[in-house]
Amino acid sequence: MEKNNETLRTLRHSTSHIMAQAVQSLFPSAKLAIGPATDEGFYYDFDLTDGHAFTSEDLEKIEEKMKEIIKQNLTFEKYVIPDVDAQIKEFKDQGEIYKAELLEEHRNDNPTLYLTKDSNGNVLFNDLCAGPHIPNTSYIKGNAIKLLKVAGAYWRGNEKNKMLQRIYATAYWTKEDLADYLTFIEEAEKRDHRKLGAKLDLFSTREELGGGLVLWHPNLAVVREEIENYWRSEHRKRGYVTVYSPQIAKSKLWEISGHMDHYKENMFFVQKDEDSDDQYVIKPMNCPFHILIYQANRHSYRSLPLRMAELGTVYRKEKSGALSGLTRVQGFTQDDAHIFCTPEQLVDEINAIIDFVADTMAIFKMEFEVELSTRPESFVGEIENWNKAEAGLKEAMDRRGMKYDINEGDGAFYGPKIDFKVKDAIGRTWQCATIQLDFNLPARFDIKYQDKDGQLKTPLMLHRVIFGSMERFHGVLIEHYAGAFPTWLAPTQVNIVPISNDKHTDYAEQVYKKMRDAGIRASLDDRSESMNYKIRESLQDKKIPYVCVVGDKEIETGTVAVRARGIGQVGTFKVEEFIEILEKEIKSRSNESFAKAQAAVH
Repeated sequence: MEKNNETLRTLRHSTSHIMAQAVQSLFPSAKLAIGPATDEGFYYDFDLTDGHAFTSEDLEKIEEKMKEIIKQNLTFEKYVIPDVDAQIKEFKDQGEIYKAELLEEHRNDNPTLYLTKDSNGNVLFNDLCAGPHIPNTSYIKGNAIKLLKVAGAYWRGNEKNKMLQRIYATAYWTKEDLADYLTFIEEAEKRDHRKLGAKLDLFSTREELGGGLVLWHPNLAVVREEIENYWRSEHRKRGYVTVYSPQIAKSKLWEISGHMDHYKENMFFVQKDEDSDDQYVIKPMNCPFHILIYQANRHSYRSLPLRMAELGTVYRKEKSGALSGLTRVQGFTQDDAHIFCTPEQLVDEINAIIDFVADTMAIFKMEFEVELSTRPESFVGEIENWNKAEAGLKEAMDRRGMKYDINEGDGAFYGPKIDFKVKDAIGRTWQCATIQLDFNLPARFDIKYQDKDGQLKTPLMLHRVIFGSMERFHGVLIEHYAGAFPTWLAPTQVNIVPISNDKHTDYAEQVYKKMRDAGIRASLDDRSESMNYKIRESLQDKKIPYVCVVGDKEIETGTVAVRARGIGQVGTFKVEEFIEILEKEIKSRSNESFAKAQAAVH
C-alpha cells in the first residue's frame, strides 16, 4: 500500500473502527456515533448510557485493548446493506440509535457496513461506513497509535442534542512518525494562546460577558496598537482612504445586500422598542456601509480605483462549542477594505493586494499557502458573472506564477475568493488574509461610475483583509512567538533592575525616565525580591526582551548591564547608546533582536 496522505487517512479511519471495537468490548454500554479521520488523526463519539465518563486511565486501557485486537490480524470487509429497513431495526434493537439515524438519512446512497472478521470469517465488529479501509489490521502498528484526550461533543454539532464523549486519537505508519507528532503536540500545547493569555496577562473572557467576547488587557492592547499603527501607515502609503461606519443598521440594508437570505442565522437582531416595527441588525459585515459611502458621491473612471479601509468591529453568531480563545469569537474587528475598480484595473489591484499580504507576513516571518475558493451551492447573482470573477482571480495569480489549490464550493455567497493560509513557527496553517471578487453587491445596490465613453457602468468590487480579524491574528501571533514577542511588539520592552534597592534605585529611576522619554516601553522593578529572581522572572516568565541591571559600576560609568531573553548577558552600554540601539531595533520591526546579532558575532 503506497504511503501518502490519502492512505494515511485510510489507516486512521480503519484504526478508528478498532478503537470503537475496543471501547465496546471494555464498556458494553457504549453506543456509537461517528468516527472520521482528520488531518492529524481521528476521533470517535460515544454515548455511554450508564453515565460513565472516560478517564485518562480508561484511555490507557482502551489503547492496550486496541493493540490486542490489532495482533489478531483481522480483516476489513465491505458489506452492501441489502435491506435498509431491516438494518435500521437491528440498529435500534441494539440501542444504536445514532447509527439508525445516519442510515435513515443515507438510505438512498447505497449504504454499506464495514465488517471486522477473524481468520475463521467470524464477524467481531461492524460499523456503518462508506470506507475505504485497509485490507487488515497488520497494517496498523501498535506502537504507532496514541489516544490523546477526551472532550464533549454534541450529536451532529447541535447544542439541542445530547452531549457525547469524543475520544481524540492518532495513528501513523511508524513509531518514529508518531514520536515526531507527539513532540509537535507538546510544543503546540506550550504555545496555546489561551494558556499564555492568562500567564502573560494578555486577554480574558468571562461568562457574565458572553461567549466569544474578548477583554483585551493592557499588555495585548499594546501589541494591537503597534499592529494598528502599522496598518494605518501602510494603507496611507498604498493609496487607501480610511472610513468609519455604524455598529447597527436597519434590516432593510441587509435585505438589499442579500445577507437576510443567505446569512440570517449568523446575525444578531435588535428591536428599537416594543412598539416599533423597526428591526435593526448588529453589523456582521462592513461591506454594505462602504457601498453607501461610495454612493454618496458621483464617480468617473478617473476617480477609480477607490480603496476604502476600516478597522470595523462586527458580530456574528457562533455555536458555543465552536468558540475558542481569540481564534474563534463572536465579536471581532476586521482590518477590512473594499476596492471599487474598472475591469481593466482588476488584475493590477488583486496583485497589489497580494503584494500587501506578502510584505506584511514577511515582517512576522510567516510564509503562506493560497487557495481559490469557488462558487458555493447557495449563491447570489448570475453564473456568468461568477465564471468571470473566478477567471479574474485565476488570471491575477497565474500572471505572477503563484501556486494555488482549488477549494471547490467554498466561496462567499456573493463571490469567489483567494484565501491565504499563513504558516506559523511550527508549521501550522491559519486562515488569515482573503481577497473576494464581487460582481453581485455592486449590482444589488446599483452603484455606478461614468466610463471614458460617457456611459454609466457598474464597478467591480474587491473585499479584502490582510490580517483577517485582529482577534484571530493576535491569537496566531501569540502562538507563533510562543508569547515572546519581538521587541517592537513586546508589551514591556526592557525591565530595569537595581542590584540593591537601597543604593541603586535612584539611578535606576533616572535610566527608567530616559527610556520612557525616548518612547521605549520600560518598567522599573524595585521590589524586595532578589536580583536573580527578578531577572529570571522578566526574561523567562514575562518574556521581556531585555533586562538592564544597574549597580555601583553602572552608576560610576553611566551605563547599564544588558541581559537578553534567550541569550543572557550581552554587554555593558552607555544609557544613551542602548536607547539608540533599542530605537533602531523597534523602528525596523525586526524579528531578530540586537542581542542575537551580538551573540552571533561573539
